Order: sequence, then structure tokens, then C-alpha cells
Amino acid sequence: MFHQNQLLFRALLDIGKELASITDIDPLLQRILQVSQEVFTFDNAIIRLLDAEKGTLETAASYGYSEEAISRPIMLGQGIMGKTAKFGRPYLINNIAPEDDYIPGIDAARSEMAVPLIARDKVIGVFNVESQQSDAFTAQDCDTLAILAGQAAIAIDNAHLYRDLCQVSQEKEHLYQLNKQILSSISIGIYTIDTHMCITSWNRSMVNMSGISVETALGKPLLDLFPNLKEEGVADHLHNVLLLGEPQRLRILHRGQAGQNRLQNRFMAPLQVGDERVGAVVVVEDITEFEQLLEQTLQSEKLAEIGRMSAGIAHEINNPLAVISYACQILQEEQQPIKQQHEMLERIGLEVERLQHLTSELLSYSGRQEDRRAPTDLNQTLEDVLTLLSYEFKKHGVKITTDLVNLPSQDLDTNKFKQIFLNLILNAVQAMGSEGGIHIKTRITRDQFILVQIIDSGPGIPDHLKEQIFEPFFTNRKDGTGTGLGLYLCRKIINSYQGSLGVTDNPKGGSCFELKLPISNR
Repeated sequence: MFHQNQLLFRALLDIGKELASITDIDPLLQRILQVSQEVFTFDNAIIRLLDAEKGTLETAASYGYSEEAISRPIMLGQGIMGKTAKFGRPYLINNIAPEDDYIPGIDAARSEMAVPLIARDKVIGVFNVESQQSDAFTAQDCDTLAILAGQAAIAIDNAHLYRDLCQVSQEKEHLYQLNKQILSSISIGIYTIDTHMCITSWNRSMVNMSGISVETALGKPLLDLFPNLKEEGVADHLHNVLLLGEPQRLRILHRGQAGQNRLQNRFMAPLQVGDERVGAVVVVEDITEFEQLLEQTLQSEKLAEIGRMSAGIAHEINNPLAVISYACQILQEEQQPIKQQHEMLERIGLEVERLQHLTSELLSYSGRQEDRRAPTDLNQTLEDVLTLLSYEFKKHGVKITTDLVNLPSQDLDTNKFKQIFLNLILNAVQAMGSEGGIHIKTRITRDQFILVQIIDSGPGIPDHLKEQIFEPFFTNRKDGTGTGLGLYLCRKIINSYQGSLGVTDNPKGGSCFELKLPISNR
């Protein structure tokens, strides 16, 4: 008897090793049932696994049972198998006749033995056998079956873990391939570096932008491939990202490998793995073509502005023409002393000169010119613009006051600053509607900046829009006019002179646009 038990336990150990090597759940379950036939010579067996969400035992594998018995789910606590799963202990029933909650299994059943499948201290299912004979199973049979069930439960749990791991691995592989396709297809350049600033990834757009292949880029020090990044300020920003973990953003004129200049936006952010900073990710957006298109749109905006000013300019032209016409009639129809004729002719010359001045202002504003800097008096530039807009002020009932101090001459493009003042003053007129006042001041600040303030008595600008109004294509005009590029263009020009343009509230109501320029050392 001892020798027989020893052989049985050795067989169970060998079976345990075999079951542990099977990772596919369906073949594993079939092998467990096959072992139950070979070792225990059972006429039937059924394995039900626990569905924790539903609280039911569902058939996973069986033999010797009818289709009806297999398909019937069993609730926790229901029948012998339900109790086994609920309480986690074996049940040996030598006579099922008195059992009220017996759930029919095989035909003419008399005995039933059920053991729990336990893995990681949790019941995952039940192994159950039945017999048409009373007292068919012994306590030893129950203990031996419990050993097999323990080995089977571990093997089943491992198979489930392996299946889940394969699924996660497949999902990660799918996600990896998807991310790779996105990075490869996206039109924006993206690359990553490690903490030593060596390139660890390089997408297709970076290949197109730089002309450097992925194979050449990977593993190379970034600054060895692109030494210009030091002068352009990118290297310092990347050091800050790696050292402080703070995102950085900048716009640069980048000189590529082939010597071409490209305008780029660069966004740099730390690359984290958990709490550890392992590098940085850099997004490169080439906006050269966008800026060229923007310049064309800005030119269209200037032409549209000229159209809106045409009525006022025409009015200004008609007034001197009327004087000319009247003076000519006097000269033609009346005999006047030589002195009076001379005065009339002189008046004609003055009015014609004023007419020429207005038309030249119009042509210089609409002309597309290079940056032509020359000594410029900003006060005189402001007065020229106010003269040009005098009809607009009359038409809208706007009162203009000035407080201009002596300013040093500056090397500026006069036409560009006329364009800035035209835009700012016209915006103020349009914001006020009919009537109101505009006060223009010039000052020299303590930190040696020229300050120009254009203060209106309009409705003012909400705080949340004070920066947004300087973004390209932003406009709050309800009449559909304007492209929303005027203020963007003004700030862009002023920034090119290392100056600034902003807006604050006028304490008396309205807005105050402030233009600051560093005083140039001529």
C-alpha cells in the first residue's frame, strides 16, 4: 500500500512538472482531464472556472457529461460545486439522495467529489467528478485529487498570466508600431536626446529637414552634428531642460547643413521615466513658408487699409482742387493787378504741393520696400500721420491732443513707423466709434528708452484679450473687415528694433498702447 501511494505521488509530481510547461489554456485543461482518466480512472470529470464578475462557475473542460449539464452555469454556494467554490474546501458526498441542492450532472449519479482550484490564495474554479455507485470515493481519493487540483490550479493561473502577458505585449507592440508610424508620418520634426545630449530617436521629418539619415543621427552627440545650435541658443535651452526639468520654447533662424536659413519654432520638454529624467524631447516646426505667406497676407491687409482710407483722402484732395479751380477762374475772368495774380499763383503752388504730399504718403504706405533705415524724428513722423488722418478725425468727431517732448533722432525705417502709428491710431478711432478723444504723448524714460503712448477714451480691452490681440489673424471686428494682422505686424516690426509694444488700461477709461524703443547710439 505504501509502495502504491509512493508511485502515485511520484506520478503526481511528474504530472505537475508537465502541466507547468503548458502555457496554452485549452490544451492544458484537456491534459488535466486526460491525467484524471489515466491516474484515477474516473468515468467523468468536469472543470469549472470562476467568473468573478458574474459570480458563476462556467464549464471550461469536461468529459462524460451531457451538453445540458455542461451549459448550465452554477452560482457561488449553489450545489456541491458552488459550495466548494464559495468556501474553498473539498466536498465528498457518498450518497447524494438526501442532498436537496444537488445539481444534476451525470445520469443516475450516486456519489460526488469536488475539490477547489486555488492559486495565489484565491479560488479560481472547481474540479468535480461523479459516480453512479454509492461510496465510490474515499477520503484518500479526495486528498490525492486535491493535490492534482493544486498543481492544476497553479498551471491554469500561470496560463492565464501568460495569456495576459502576451496580450499586453501585443498591445504594447501595436502601440509601439502606431507611435512609430505617427512619428514617421507627422510633418513636424521630433527627436530625443539622452542626458549627455546624444540623439536617441530621429523621425522622418527630421531626416527631410536636416538631410541627415536616422542611421547617421542615432547615438551621435547633437552638437557635433549641429554646432550652430550653440550660437542659436538651443544648446543653452536644452541644458536648462535637462538640469531643471522645465519646458523651453524659442524661435530661431536656423542655418542648416546645406547653408540654407530656415525660420523654426522649437519646443523642448524633459523626458521622464517614472521620477527619473532620462533626456529631452525636441519638437521642430519649420515656419519659413508660413512666414512668407503671412508677409503676402500682410501686404493684402495694407492694401485693404488703403481702400478704407480712400474716401478720406479723396475728400482731402477735393478741397485743394476746389481752391485751384476757383483761383484759375479768377485769373481767367478778371483783370487783377500783377501783385494779386502773383499771390493767387503762389496759393495754387502751395495747394498743389499739399496734394502731392498726400499722394506721396499714400504711395509710400502701400509700397513694398526693404528695411531702409535713416535718421528719423518720431515726433515729426507722428505729426505726418495725424495730418494724413485729419479727415478721419473730422468724420468721426474725434478730438486729438498731443504732448510731445524733444526726442533724439533715431535710425528707423520711417515708412514702417508711419504704418505702425496709422494702425494704432485707426484702431483707436474704430474702437471709440463716433466722438471721443485720443491723446498722444512722447517721453524719454529713466532707462533710456523712447516711450510713445497712444491713449484713447474708448471702451477698453478686457484683460484676457490684452495679449491675444497681438496674435496673427485675431480680430473682434463684427463688420467682417480686417484680417487681424495689424497689431501682430506692429509688434513684429517693433521687436525687430529690440523694442516692445503692449497695452494697458487708461485710468480715465479706454486703452493706452505703449511703444518703447531703445535709444540708439548714433
